[in-house]
Amino acid sequence: MPARILDGTSIANEIRSEVAAEVKKMAAAGVRPGLAVVLVGHNPASEIYVRGKVKACEDVGVYSEEHTPPETATTAELLALVDNLNRRDEIDGILVQLPLPLQVDSKQVLMAVDPMKDVDGFHPVNVGFLSTQRPGLVPCTPAGVIEILKRSQIPVAGQEAVVVGRSDIVGKPAAMLLMNANATVTVCHSKTHDLPGVCRRANILVAAIGRAGMVTRDFVKPGATVIDVGMNKVTDPAEFQRLFAGNSKREQTFRMKGSTLVGDVHPEVAEVAGALTPVPGGVGPLTIAMLMYNTVKAAKMRRGNRVPELSRV
Repeated sequence: MPARILDGTSIANEIRSEVAAEVKKMAAAGVRPGLAVVLVGHNPASEIYVRGKVKACEDVGVYSEEHTPPETATTAELLALVDNLNRRDEIDGILVQLPLPLQVDSKQVLMAVDPMKDVDGFHPVNVGFLSTQRPGLVPCTPAGVIEILKRSQIPVAGQEAVVVGRSDIVGKPAAMLLMNANATVTVCHSKTHDLPGVCRRANILVAAIGRAGMVTRDFVKPGATVIDVGMNKVTDPAEFQRLFAGNSKREQTFRMKGSTLVGDVHPEVAEVAGALTPVPGGVGPLTIAMLMYNTVKAAKMRRGNRVPELSRV
């Protein structure tokens, strides 16, 4: 029996509706959450992401503004911009779109963001809060992974979970969130001995390595839930054949566009897994939905004392 497909788009829409309702309640109390996005230079992929984020703000009623320093911006100029946004009371969330130009010290800029406004959840203060189970802002993609599991009624407590990938943005926080939800967690990476064997132990397998179709059927325990965080563009015809041979619909699109999107999980895994997130339409939509959630959460954490009738998130 093929895997149950976990529809990230409909779950993301559910979360956006909840956030929009919360924003309405806050508006009645005289508060409008605000998000500032910093986009340096002209990276086409980043511009697409930012457009999506700004549109999502419009959809849920969050105030947003875009800051677009030139490609030549220095670390000092970006630090001054971040400092200004930190001081502005109507801005609850600050998002610095990565990657930044090479001449900029990215770590220094991200560290300068007020942890209370760090809607990406990257600041060491928020990482510390997550690891010690204190209230804080959690990275959007891993938070989305947990929402997919929760809203798809997939049990986490007591389950064996394996996370493939140890990045600060996805792998590590996903492992911490799963641990906080009482899963038994193993984190794998390029140095892991017998990677397929370790992955096969998982009831919940999270693939976040950034390599197209690397997780094949021999990585997956029959019936396991597989969460595919990867988003890879395939342009090589031989690589396309390895992943999608015989899929006439995909072949037609590949011929027309010269590329296709694929996650870190090989399509054949659908024959083995019990549940699977698709790419696109799985974890991706959740990332922006959780950014909206985090912006509202930041507004409540910062300004809740001024609007006592608001429940704390």
